Amino acid sequence: MERHFDQELEDLKKDLLKMGTMAEDSIFASIEALKELNAEKARDVISKDMFIDQMENKIDEKCLDLLALRQPMASDLRLIAMVSKISTDLERIADLAVDIAQRVLELTEKPLLKPLIDIPKLTNLAKQMTKDTINAFVNQDFDLAGKVILLDREADKLRDIIQKELIEDFITKDPSTAPRAIPLLLIARHLERICDHATNIAEDVIYMVKADVVKHHPEKLKEEK
Repeated sequence: MERHFDQELEDLKKDLLKMGTMAEDSIFASIEALKELNAEKARDVISKDMFIDQMENKIDEKCLDLLALRQPMASDLRLIAMVSKISTDLERIADLAVDIAQRVLELTEKPLLKPLIDIPKLTNLAKQMTKDTINAFVNQDFDLAGKVILLDREADKLRDIIQKELIEDFITKDPSTAPRAIPLLLIARHLERICDHATNIAEDVIYMVKADVVKHHPEKLKEEK
């Protein structure tokens, strides 16, 4: 019986890893659509979101079944509870990729306001944080989860740089650029929110591994060193 329960937990981890990969792919695809101003690629991101929603429902059902039928204790209970929370964050990450794709659709009839420099940097950070936080979960890697949390400030800085440039160098100087600048402002915000959700997951991983609450207290990560 115990061996069967262990396999169920492993299957649950695999489902979450698959969902994380799907969310990461959505981030990449939405920004590729932006780079190319490709409406078809943007619509593809939007249409695939339902598969991620279905995966979240599948994971939630498995979590409820395990809680009801196995009545897990201690670390196993924390693991199942965290899987349910993490799947919610991953679904929201995928929703934000959809939001980016929708902003792309607003831009496809217009030339890009400027070459994309900092948005791809923020995209790479969002993808890396999403990937690392899921790997931290699968491997119960406290250190990797801590690194993800500490990267969130870098994401905030990149968002601020993008917003400052678009507002001060374009919208303020030439209000007619607003229809092309505002979607880019929103995309930067969507990417930064993806990083926030990756940070949430990393905090859940630390709680799962060590039963230590670091939410709103990143200084605790330094204390662990």
